[in-house]
Amino acid sequence: MTAFCLLVVAKAPIPGFAKTRLCPPASPEQAAGIAAAALLDTLEAVAATPGARPVVATAGDFGAAANAAELGRALRETVVIPQRGNDFGERLANAHADAGAALPGLPVVQIGMDTPQVTPGLLAGAAAALGTRDAALGPAEDGGWWGLGLRDPAQAKLLIGVPMSRDDTGKHTLRALTGAGLSVTNLELLSDVDTMADAERVAKLASGRFAEAVAAVRR
Repeated sequence: MTAFCLLVVAKAPIPGFAKTRLCPPASPEQAAGIAAAALLDTLEAVAATPGARPVVATAGDFGAAANAAELGRALRETVVIPQRGNDFGERLANAHADAGAALPGLPVVQIGMDTPQVTPGLLAGAAAALGTRDAALGPAEDGGWWGLGLRDPAQAKLLIGVPMSRDDTGKHTLRALTGAGLSVTNLELLSDVDTMADAERVAKLASGRFAEAVAAVRR
């Protein structure tokens, strides 16, 4: 498998700040634990992906996060870069640019920490798609997107100005990419985790820490 940069955009899962839409029924501590479990499962899939060179763009104090010690050990196996920018579109564009600078010459596949059901096969497939296409976009069931692959990470500048965290974000992102002349392939449709209903649905598809953390809320 040809090497590629696998970029994970992650926010520190701090109680009271992470996944607050899971509360109730989850407590703030349980919601942060679910977020931490999602990130840990994601990083595990990333580490098992053939050809992947992992980079994590972080925001927030991971020393104050749920499961801080385990997260710290997992992050030490990656290249960690800080997120920078005034809004989410800028932070994503800058994360791609910084990942490209850290690992020059490699295509970038970017995901978040809200789809712990991702598999190494799915991630490797996203990278393989960049062999014949300029970009790969993974749509989310809520109208956003869970993954973006770019043969040239500098093209992530197209995300600046795209409305984020809306039910038409995916449509606007695709329009920005194709409007710039990029060829785009669609990846598998996934559900990300915003609400407890989302978490319970994804937990049926995932295993490991995330499923255990979601099940603990109902005990």
